[in-house]
Amino acid sequence: MPCDPTKMQDWQIAEAAEENMPTPDEWRERLGLQKDEIIPYGRLCKLDFMKIIERLKDKPDGKYIEVTAITPTPLGEGKTTTTMGILEGLGKRGKNVGGCIRQPSGGPTMNIKGTAAGGGNALLIPMTEFSLGLTGDINDLMNAHNLAMVALTSRMMHERNYSDEELAKRRLRRLNVDPTRLEMGWVIDFCAQSLRNIVIGLGGRMDGYAMQSKFGIAVSSELMAMLSIVTDLADLRKRMDEITLAFDRDGKPVTTADLEVGGAMTAWMRNTINPTLCCTVEYQPCMVHAGPFANIAVGQSSIIADRIGLKMFDYHVTESGFGADIGFEKFWNVKCRLSGLKPHVSVLTTTIRALKMHGGGPMVTPGLPLPESYSKEDLKLLEKGIPNMLHHINIIRTAGINPVVCINAFHTDTKEEIAMVRKAAEAAGARCALSQHWLKGGDGALELVDAIIEACEQKTKFKFLYPTEMKLRERVEKIAKVVYGADGVSWTPEAEAKAKMLESDPKYSEYATMMVKTHLSLTHDPTLKGVPKGWILPIRDVLIYSGAKFLCPCAGTISLMPGTSSDPAFRRVDVDTKTGKVQGLF
Repeated sequence: MPCDPTKMQDWQIAEAAEENMPTPDEWRERLGLQKDEIIPYGRLCKLDFMKIIERLKDKPDGKYIEVTAITPTPLGEGKTTTTMGILEGLGKRGKNVGGCIRQPSGGPTMNIKGTAAGGGNALLIPMTEFSLGLTGDINDLMNAHNLAMVALTSRMMHERNYSDEELAKRRLRRLNVDPTRLEMGWVIDFCAQSLRNIVIGLGGRMDGYAMQSKFGIAVSSELMAMLSIVTDLADLRKRMDEITLAFDRDGKPVTTADLEVGGAMTAWMRNTINPTLCCTVEYQPCMVHAGPFANIAVGQSSIIADRIGLKMFDYHVTESGFGADIGFEKFWNVKCRLSGLKPHVSVLTTTIRALKMHGGGPMVTPGLPLPESYSKEDLKLLEKGIPNMLHHINIIRTAGINPVVCINAFHTDTKEEIAMVRKAAEAAGARCALSQHWLKGGDGALELVDAIIEACEQKTKFKFLYPTEMKLRERVEKIAKVVYGADGVSWTPEAEAKAKMLESDPKYSEYATMMVKTHLSLTHDPTLKGVPKGWILPIRDVLIYSGAKFLCPCAGTISLMPGTSSDPAFRRVDVDTKTGKVQGLF
């Protein structure tokens, strides 16, 4: 029987379920894996990707289910909760099902957002390990990233201190790094606004190279973007040598290969290519791989996890970050293109709360009580917000997929409100289901999974939004108009000059277009809700990620280092010194 989430907190539900969580040996037997395909990490385990994919390479793929959402409130609308509910519901229907989600960052976990394990009876376990580092992928990535910065900054100091002859004795050539054109900074997995802009190298001649520098949050690292899209360890190793760290004084890129650091970086990350195996509170398997950052990165669980999930399971569920305008668009035009995989269905997570916000409801602020408007029936407010859902339905249908709209139920939703959303979704040609997975677990998701099973049997006409031959500025224009609903695109002179340079160099034609904008609006302005009309998307810069092979057009200012709030979650986290259990994390 599911727990009562109205009377129990998430950590209590998780703790009860964790008592019977399968061991690595039990998972091996249950999933039909070979002994050497499981890598134990205490009560957790990793899956040896290379061995599993080689053994199952000729097995047909299962059904591929993607989970996305409408434009969310700052609180999020429950994509992970819905993903867990789908796994549990398909499990209740007797299906061989598994999935993959991304590992949470320590920054949001210790700040406002908290962990990303789902909630209620649609929850991933073990919650504490999931929220506090898991099997160390983010830590390994952080060490690899910062090693590159150690290599770069120490080399700059040595080149300043030594003559060409002395450098040659040390088997070094002069790189002439321009200290004003460093592309990378340092990373730490916390929200630390005081590290956004810093000065390093103060002190004496042997204390480094004095210059401006910066920190980003660890999961914003280009290495995380690479982990999301690599096909194997050899692919990761190749890309590791292609990362641009800076430019020299002649404007030529200085790469990790120039610093001979790519091999050591790969050594730090060698274990990160293997997904970690967790499960729902109803014990459906769910891998955890790659990280949450969905701005400059692809914002998806990894291609590696999806590839083995489709071989191991008859139904594999994967989750995209942010709303369909960003997360699904990147899944559709980047991840699917790189992986060669095509989804059978996309699930559009929708809440009546978010639709009311898009209808003109009051501001929703994390950490503050939810305004009363969102807990009382208001059909007029809801009706005004429904066009945002319809816009997202249309985004998915443009890809040739007929979505399933999931109304992620809140106890404050009324029958009339639910009926209004269902009628609008079905009128737009989508399947629609109410799901109470938070309250009832798999039993509450049966209507939803029945719609998904039905949709998976329908033939799709999947197609990309643009061909790879299309130039960068044309791609951005098409995404802005078709996906976001903009009237067009404006470029700053600097951004347009950079775009023209990139379009003229054949090597950049294979780079993916990774749009960067706020997730809180279809536009670049997070304050504009609903479906704004009569606006232009401004592009101020194009970031180049040569290891991941991403070109990232930036709409508005995007910080790679979030800030910690005045009432962060870490104030409530502690450890029971008698049991060793973490308290206050959820």
